[in-house]
Amino acid sequence: MGRLEGKVAVITGGNSGIGAKAAEMFAREGARVVISARREAQLEEVAAGIRAAGGEVLSVPCDISKPNQCAALVEKTLEKFGTVDILVNNAGVLDGGLEAVEKVSDETIDYLIDINTKGTMYVTRNCAKIMMEKKSGSIVNVASVAGYCGNGGAAYVASKAAVIGLTKNIAMRGAGVNVRCNAVCPGTVVTPMTMNLQKDKLDMDMLSAMNKHADNSLPPCMPDEVANVLLFLASDESSAVTGQVMVVDHGADL
Repeated sequence: MGRLEGKVAVITGGNSGIGAKAAEMFAREGARVVISARREAQLEEVAAGIRAAGGEVLSVPCDISKPNQCAALVEKTLEKFGTVDILVNNAGVLDGGLEAVEKVSDETIDYLIDINTKGTMYVTRNCAKIMMEKKSGSIVNVASVAGYCGNGGAAYVASKAAVIGLTKNIAMRGAGVNVRCNAVCPGTVVTPMTMNLQKDKLDMDMLSAMNKHADNSLPPCMPDEVANVLLFLASDESSAVTGQVMVVDHGADL
C-alpha cells in the first residue's frame, strides 16, 4: 500500500475494463484519481465504488477526440488537485470487423485514428506541459499487441502502432527532465469492448491470417493483470524505465 501516495493520476477510459481496474488500484495505493470517459453514468459508478473504499476521485466526462474537452479535463484536474503526476492513456476503441487494408473504410480509419491516436496526443499534450515544467511525471500509454505485431484490423493496427512511436518520442523528450513514458501492449483482454465484437461482421480473411500467427490456446488477459503493469510503470518502482514497450498477453504472440 502507498506506492502512489500523494500522487495525482489522470486515467482516460476509466469507466470500465482496464481503466476502471487501474483507477481502483491507484486509489488504493494512495493516489488521488481523475477518471474520464464518454459514458457519464458508468464513470460515476466507478467513482462511487472508489469513494466507498475510501479513495479520492474526480470523474470528468470527456471525448478525447475533441481537443477542447481534453484541455478541459486537465483544467478541472488542476482546479481540484493542483497538478498532474501520472497520466494513463487508456481510452480507445476497436473496429468491429477487423477490416483488412484493402477493405477498410474511410469511416473506420477516421474513427480509430481520431480516438486512439489523436486523442492520446491531445490529452498527453496538456498533461506533458505540466510535467515538463515541474520536471517530474510518468505517462503510461495503453497501446495493443496489434500495434506491436500487426495482428488486427489495418486501421486499429495503425492507430496503436502510432501510440508506440509516440511513446518513444515522449520518452526521448522527457528523459532529461525526469518525465518518463512507457507503453503497455495487451493481447486479448476480457473487457466489454472486446467481448462485444460482432462475429457476423468480422473480416474472415484477416481473422484467418491472425490465427496463423498467435497461440489461441493460451488464456486471454484479465483487466487486473494489465492494471498491475500500469501500476508498476506509474510508480517510482520503475524510475529507471522509460521508452519501453511491454507486451502483456501470456505469451500468445511470441
